[in-house]
Amino acid sequence: MRVVCELEGAGVTLLQYRNKQNEDHILHDAKVMKIGATSALKLIMNDHPELAMSVGFDGVHVGQMDVSPAEARAIVGPGGIVGISTHNRAQLEAADTMPVDYIAIGPVFATASKLNPDPVVALEGVRQARALTSKPLVAIGGITMENARSVLDAGANSVAVISAMFGLGKDSAKIAKDFLSNFP
Repeated sequence: MRVVCELEGAGVTLLQYRNKQNEDHILHDAKVMKIGATSALKLIMNDHPELAMSVGFDGVHVGQMDVSPAEARAIVGPGGIVGISTHNRAQLEAADTMPVDYIAIGPVFATASKLNPDPVVALEGVRQARALTSKPLVAIGGITMENARSVLDAGANSVAVISAMFGLGKDSAKIAKDFLSNFP
């Protein structure tokens, strides 16, 4: 709960909960996150739309192997947020026709947050994605303070960060504040 409060205090307005390591803790963690967040912080659950709604999250993010965006939309309703990850042109073109609020593209750079990441799309992949959709585009994979500007300049509306913000000894709230002050 402390981390959620600190991130919100740093200016974070959307936070996705992603737990691929220990699915037994998802419900507990989600409830704690919900307690720590005010209505100013939108909470997105990775992979589990039913669980997201049961704990009062604002939406869900699905991958290519999860429930379909149409199923997710039916569960979260018209006012909920639905996002989808894409990793190539065909997936992005398909996602553009789906009932999603945003499309994630990546990994833009090599990433350590996935055991078996998809091939890197690089900045050119972000540029191509931007040309293919008018929906908000979130760049994922290997985003850091040092490379975020180039990703935004390539056409992403926003960037998702995991390794750059979270980990042993990292001050996530300070890092978030730095990101937000450098990339408003």
